[in-house]
Amino acid sequence: PITSVVVYSIIFSVFLKIHPPVGNPSGLKSFVIFLLCALIPWNFFANSLSTSNEALVGNAGLIKKVYFPRELLVAASVGSLVVSMLIEISVVCVVLLAVGNMVLPWLPAVFVLIILQTLFLFGIGLVLSAANVYFRDVRHFLAISLQVLFYSAPIVYPIRLVPKTSHPLGLSIPTSFIYRLNPLVQFVQAYRSFLYDLRFPALSSCLYIVALTAASVAAGLWIFGRLDRRIAEEV
Repeated sequence: PITSVVVYSIIFSVFLKIHPPVGNPSGLKSFVIFLLCALIPWNFFANSLSTSNEALVGNAGLIKKVYFPRELLVAASVGSLVVSMLIEISVVCVVLLAVGNMVLPWLPAVFVLIILQTLFLFGIGLVLSAANVYFRDVRHFLAISLQVLFYSAPIVYPIRLVPKTSHPLGLSIPTSFIYRLNPLVQFVQAYRSFLYDLRFPALSSCLYIVALTAASVAAGLWIFGRLDRRIAEEV
């Protein structure tokens, strides 16, 4: 994370002259901290999808030897990264306290958000891990998708740069509304609200995150259950 922060800070804040917003109501203005508050949950997001994608294929020998709920392999792959996430968030909190951002009262809300993100990634991981058993090219498509997803969310740039509407070919498209439907956008903005701004996100955003999490887990369990029947044969 430190290397990434240094590289992105030089490129986006020095060369491209992107200025971070002023935290509301914290008053904080720092591109490095602005970036850290989003880069840590992004790393958790990307690493969880990558490891859960290989959870079944990487444990083929175990799956063929004994039967057990294979969802546990995905849960273990995502859950192991929660430890790293908590350590990195702790470091960010120390930095925030050092610059005068009293983040301590918001830590319980951050912890709840981490749980929601973990469950959300668990649901997606179930689908990816099962699909990777039948279609081994999933890993390559995932690598490309993660590159696109990184820039599809306000990680290295503030969300204010996203226009409300765009007009390609003379059509009026609600760009900002469509952009905010991206689950990653909602999670990143929520982390920034708690850590950078020191405030709660909008209620609609909180409800959307909870709904996305529930839908992800439900869909993941259902799809995994349908594909689990022949996993031991295909793996």
